[in-house]
Order: sequence, then C-alpha cells, then structure tokens
Amino acid sequence: MIEVFIADYRNPLQLDAVVSLLDSYARDPAGGGTPLAEDIKQNLPAALAGRPQMFSVLAFDDGEPIGLVNCIEGFSTFACKPLVNVHDVVVLESHRGQHIVQRMFACVEVEARARGACKLTLEVLSNNEPALRAYARQGFAAFQLDPCFGTALFLQKKM
Repeated sequence: MIEVFIADYRNPLQLDAVVSLLDSYARDPAGGGTPLAEDIKQNLPAALAGRPQMFSVLAFDDGEPIGLVNCIEGFSTFACKPLVNVHDVVVLESHRGQHIVQRMFACVEVEARARGACKLTLEVLSNNEPALRAYARQGFAAFQLDPCFGTALFLQKKM
C-alpha cells in the first residue's frame, strides 16, 4: 500500500525519512555519489522545520519510506506570484519504474496550487535519461522565451 503525503516537519519519524531518503540520493551517482555528512544529517531536520517556504512530499510503501521530493517556494517577478522549485527527487531503486514520481508530483502540484504558485521549476542532469523521461511525462520542458536566446541553463557558484 503506497501512501503519498506532505511531510510534517514536526514528526520525528517523517523527518528521519526525509534525511534517510536524501542520504540515499546523495550516495547515488546521480546525487554525487557521496553520503551526507553527519552534521548535515543532524542539522537538516531543524533547518527544514524553520523554513516555511520549504515542503517535502514523502512516499511510503507499507510503512517504509521509498520516495521524497523536496520543494522550495520562490517568487516569479514576471508573474508577481510564487513559484515552486523542485529541488530533490528520490525514489529508492527498489521502487523505480512504478510511477511513484507521478504520484509524488501530483501531491507537489496540489501544494503548489494551494500556495498560489504560477509554475514548478526543477533542475536535472542532462544525461539522466530516466529522470528526463519522467519529468517530460509530468509536463516539464526546457524554459525558453525567444528561440534566438536558446533555453535556460542552471548554473551555480559555491560559497
């Protein structure tokens, strides 16, 4: 029995699931291949709980955590409305190919609409074909305003 719901950051079992699933993702080659540092695991629950712009969607199968989507509310100046950035998407290898992502994204969309969001955004590695296919099935596409300027790129500068 698969359950999908918004995580309650005040619930220790759900917070443990968030940290455990995120650590699983970090260990995966698509997540960098390195486990989360112990201080991150310890500090993440309080950090999430202290940020009202954050929400997480969890998927459980018979009481065991199997999927996670972490989201951060941002703001679209062009639309003058909130947007929701999908920051992490995790499905344990044992449950991949079972449309867990589809169910979690449906929950994300409900929450995003409740927050008045104008769009969902996400970043994905260009060679992560399974994720690209899953996101395309959910209606995600490269962002473009004018074809002359190409599509948007996700860049970072570590601090």
